[in-house]
Amino acid sequence: MTADEVRKKYIEFFKAKPRGHKEISPAPLVLSEDPTTLFTSSGMQPLVSYLMGEEHPEGKRLVNSQPTFRAVDIEEVGDNRHTTFFEMLGNWSLGEYFKEEQLPWFWEFLTKEVGLDPKRLYVTVYRGDKKLGIPKDAQSVEIWKEIFKKEGIDAKDVDFAEEKGMRGGRIIYYSGNWWSRSGLPEQMPAGEIGGPDSEVFFDFGADLKIHERSPYKKDLCHPECECGRYLEIGNSVFIQYKKEEDGSVSELSQKNVDFGGGLERIVAASNGDPDIFKIDLFAPMIAQIEEFSGVKYGVSEESDRSMRIVADHLRAACFMIAEGVRPGNKLQGYILRRLIRRSVFKLKDLGFEIAGGAISTFAKSYCDNFEIVAENWSVVKDTLNVEAVKFGKALSKGMKKLEKVLEREGDIGGKFAFDLYQTDGFPLELTLEILEEKGKKFSERDKKQFEGEFGRHKEKSRTASSGVFRGGLADHSEEVTRLHTVTHLLHASLRKVLGGHVQQKGSNITKDRLRFDFSHTEKLGDKEIKKVENLINEQIKDDLPVTFEMMTYEEAIESGAIAFFGERYGEKVKVYTIGDPGGKFFSKEVCGGPHVKRTSEIGHAKIIKQEKIGSDLVRIYAVLEKE
Repeated sequence: MTADEVRKKYIEFFKAKPRGHKEISPAPLVLSEDPTTLFTSSGMQPLVSYLMGEEHPEGKRLVNSQPTFRAVDIEEVGDNRHTTFFEMLGNWSLGEYFKEEQLPWFWEFLTKEVGLDPKRLYVTVYRGDKKLGIPKDAQSVEIWKEIFKKEGIDAKDVDFAEEKGMRGGRIIYYSGNWWSRSGLPEQMPAGEIGGPDSEVFFDFGADLKIHERSPYKKDLCHPECECGRYLEIGNSVFIQYKKEEDGSVSELSQKNVDFGGGLERIVAASNGDPDIFKIDLFAPMIAQIEEFSGVKYGVSEESDRSMRIVADHLRAACFMIAEGVRPGNKLQGYILRRLIRRSVFKLKDLGFEIAGGAISTFAKSYCDNFEIVAENWSVVKDTLNVEAVKFGKALSKGMKKLEKVLEREGDIGGKFAFDLYQTDGFPLELTLEILEEKGKKFSERDKKQFEGEFGRHKEKSRTASSGVFRGGLADHSEEVTRLHTVTHLLHASLRKVLGGHVQQKGSNITKDRLRFDFSHTEKLGDKEIKKVENLINEQIKDDLPVTFEMMTYEEAIESGAIAFFGERYGEKVKVYTIGDPGGKFFSKEVCGGPHVKRTSEIGHAKIIKQEKIGSDLVRIYAVLEKE
């Protein structure tokens, strides 16, 4: 099957179910109001507030296909099944149906709509957490047993398959069968929601010859081992818990279904081949690389890995550029630059020199798959080519540095190799290749030194990027929700006191304080601070309603809402109003974060600090306190 066929069948399948699902527009890849990741990494990210009880304007049953990107998977790309960018098929129940409906429905979709053989399907369930008092997911086990029974399959449930092997099991317990944006229950911050999940795996068979030639672990192979025999194709998450301040978990007011299925993986399963790079979405680019390089796919593990990295990274880069991301040294721009440069380097591995920036030649096929890429192809092409040429120059510069040090000292260490990587974008693989050509060695000690420097760099980057995104919320706890609503009051108050030129440029909110960045030439005077503070607290005392509507971006701006200009928004946006939406309101903003229902829930706001952080940027800190 093609990706288009699977995507269409999935959406139509859930729309046709009793009290059918409403198809919702996919969110942008870069969300203006969610700091949890640099990119949209799951279909549920834009839906958190609804999973916590807020009413969705399209109803309680939703379905869509969401483009997603996971930067943490960059190093995993290269085998036959991992990608950074993929489409997530999703369906949601916001407090309506639960396990009894979801699991049979997904089974029906896989076996009847896609045509997968039931005998090749295995499932996993949550083992439970005794410390937090979360039980084993015995309910899902019983539902799965009934589903398999109807297919004439006696499904045995087993635990500790990772230690004892499958032992004839088809339903397997794992501790990792839990999903939240923060990981396992003990890793969740206060206010975060999550729940047990049940994954479905497709078995490609013990005798299958997979491209990376990983050995089949005959005795202890199980769905979550890395041999490549089993491929996860869908995950039904049952979001029913919330983490509390004291570290315990409590039941949400509603039980939700949050399903995510990898489109590319389901297509691969339908084709009976575990290599997702053979499906129709990737095949044209792989064929182009073969033509230009003269190297055939499927012959060498090393060249296969390079081709897969190029195909995945350029696909992701095309989509990012089309959405407005540009190569840079920070945040999304840094990731985009890394993807393009890694693609250039891997094409070089395949014998193709990027002369004149012709890298866009390989990316052109994605115009057929994504309308947004086709519409923005001119800027996508130019951005790819310019960045490729820049990297070519950086490689030249790095080569000279490397040769100079080798000539002077006869060898290099791990720190120099890392500095070359960090300063000039010179990949370690290229450094090792040059050393080998010159008969030099890079010792295990050097490698450990490089890895140590690289680890410290990653941690520093992670710390630096934490909480600097627009709408940056530490979590969705009550304190953060109250302070987030205050940012709307603060924004409106600043515009009323200082003028309409004031625009929010960033924010970060924890349970203890809010930090708000805005455009202004100088710090506020004492009288201005007092005016802003008084305005905020007057709205709180007036107990104004806080409501939202869904509308197009154009409708939002026409209604008087302010937004992050330059951001890309979805087809419809959420507009929050403090005051009367149809009459006199104090604040109206395009926003996707959590808010209180009425301003009286907030408490008393106090501005505690301000600082100048740029020629036209001011930062304000505020807290909530008792009057």
